[in-house]
Amino acid sequence: MTVAADLADERLVRSRGARGALDVVWNRLRGGDLGSLPVVVGLIVICTVFYSLDPRFLSSFSMVNILTYAAPVGIIALGIVLVLLLGEIDLSVGSVSGMAAAIMAVLVVKEGQPALVGLLAGILVGAVVGIAYAFLYTVLGIPSFVFSLGGLLGFQGVLLYVLGSDGTINLPDGSGLTEFARFSFVSGAAAYVGVAVVVALYVASRLWTIRQRRAAELSAPSLLGVGLKAVALAAGLGWLTWYLGVDRGWSYSFLLFAALVVVMDLALRRTRWGRHVFAVGGNEEAARRSGVKVTRIYVSVFVLTSTLAALGGLLAAGQQTSVSQATGTTDTNLTAIAAAVIGGTSLFGGRGSAYAAMLGIIVLQAIQSGLNIVGVDSSVRFMVTGGVLLLAVAIDSVARRARSASGRG
Repeated sequence: MTVAADLADERLVRSRGARGALDVVWNRLRGGDLGSLPVVVGLIVICTVFYSLDPRFLSSFSMVNILTYAAPVGIIALGIVLVLLLGEIDLSVGSVSGMAAAIMAVLVVKEGQPALVGLLAGILVGAVVGIAYAFLYTVLGIPSFVFSLGGLLGFQGVLLYVLGSDGTINLPDGSGLTEFARFSFVSGAAAYVGVAVVVALYVASRLWTIRQRRAAELSAPSLLGVGLKAVALAAGLGWLTWYLGVDRGWSYSFLLFAALVVVMDLALRRTRWGRHVFAVGGNEEAARRSGVKVTRIYVSVFVLTSTLAALGGLLAAGQQTSVSQATGTTDTNLTAIAAAVIGGTSLFGGRGSAYAAMLGIIVLQAIQSGLNIVGVDSSVRFMVTGGVLLLAVAIDSVARRARSASGRG
């Protein structure tokens, strides 16, 4: 049904040109294919409301903080996006992130190992957890909800055991991880060069897409449209770079997060592996009969999810400059899952994008920052976050029914 709808869109673009492309967009929105529109509208509303309550919300200082502290949980949410695309769940990402951070801290601080060894050990722990989860799911047939719930409790116990009686381990002053995650920023000429590189890569990718589609005798984006979007991207990123530079600039941690999102987006949209992930999430049996190595897809996704959780935990430890018994065990799980869902990833599998993690975590971090600025109690933050999550799931459910009715799956 989705293929038939896509073919109808293709014919409409061919017959009516630019007007047809606008009609395609409208038909998709009316048919429940909302994409990132709800979360973008929600972010605009959030910014408008908090700015009206306190203009400090949109200050450069506040914006830098929102982006910086969104990165660790955002990386964890990126892994959640992958597992949700398969229609599965991982409830233990917070505990895995805390365990990886604790192992890194013990190796570096107590055992005197180089920082690189500690970081690699933490990431390796995440990968091993993913392999174990894949075995439990693909070989033993245990539901992901069950073994990840067990992991949530078990890895929290490992965290407490590794930290021992100390309870808290402070990272060394001036350590590379702390400097990278908390104190390193890009501004000035280097930041504008980065913007130019991003715009150039965008133009190159769109030109490559045009070439491929024309070679396949399909409708392709116009060069004028690509040029206008490139100008808009350059203007938007240029202004944001200037505004963030009024304070400290782009944080290294957010740039790492953004790079991971872009790479994962390209992997999901442009590689065979990515197409197979969507196929398995949409209909596992149909994917298997089409020749997709379903087991390999599950193994790769579970490993990536846990590895990204470990990486997010290491980055969070660098920002906090310490690892404690509470690391990764508070609301990290729910925040990461909420970010993925609020960003537009479907709980029903087969629909979402890497950018959902970025949009969703920015929304949640903006809510937290805004409530802190206006002096609202933290209890309200949980209630607001829960309400936003419920609204996102409701929109996803309604859009799913609309897609089914319109033939878009």
